[in-house]
Amino acid sequence: MQYAATTGVYCHPLGLCESRTVGDGTRIWAWAHVLPGARVGRDCNVCDHAYVEYGVTVGDRVTIKNRVLLFEGVTIEDDVFLGPGVIFTNDHRPRAAITRTGDALLPTVVRRGATLGAGTIVVCGSTIGEFAFTGAGAVVTKDVPAHALVVGNPARVVGWVCECGERLPDELRCACGLAYETSEAGVRRALRHAPGDDGSDGGIR
Repeated sequence: MQYAATTGVYCHPLGLCESRTVGDGTRIWAWAHVLPGARVGRDCNVCDHAYVEYGVTVGDRVTIKNRVLLFEGVTIEDDVFLGPGVIFTNDHRPRAAITRTGDALLPTVVRRGATLGAGTIVVCGSTIGEFAFTGAGAVVTKDVPAHALVVGNPARVVGWVCECGERLPDELRCACGLAYETSEAGVRRALRHAPGDDGSDGGIR
């Protein structure tokens, strides 16, 4: 049954929204399918041929590009970008004759602001950190630190990325003005700017 027509959600005539928990301003396009029991936040964009299964949670302002597959046990936090053809798994040992649901599945989390490039595959049980960035075709088999840039199969860290999406130079100060510092988990926003070329101390950012 189509529920989106009675809410602040736009669903294309060729899309299918069966969930009652989709936030206002979300757009569901042709041949996309949001199943009952899926939770999708406000102002999301669910593009053609995307599939959002029951038991999936999607935050606010998330972009789900064409042919993205989201299965039970996946959580997508706010402001995440999922590029075309991104695929999530939820079972390390799938068998056609065995149905696993709920706690039998390994959860996967994509933290706030992260970007998954086109064709990324995420093996279940992984957490992708805030503002991390996966290159096109990356195969994620383990946790990705916040702000990490990962590429390849299996995905490996090759650098660090600013909140604005630009790759950070060695000094961890982006051209946009944001500065970072190393931490146990990778890198994090610095509390203060790095000192400027004019000799200033910088300011709270």
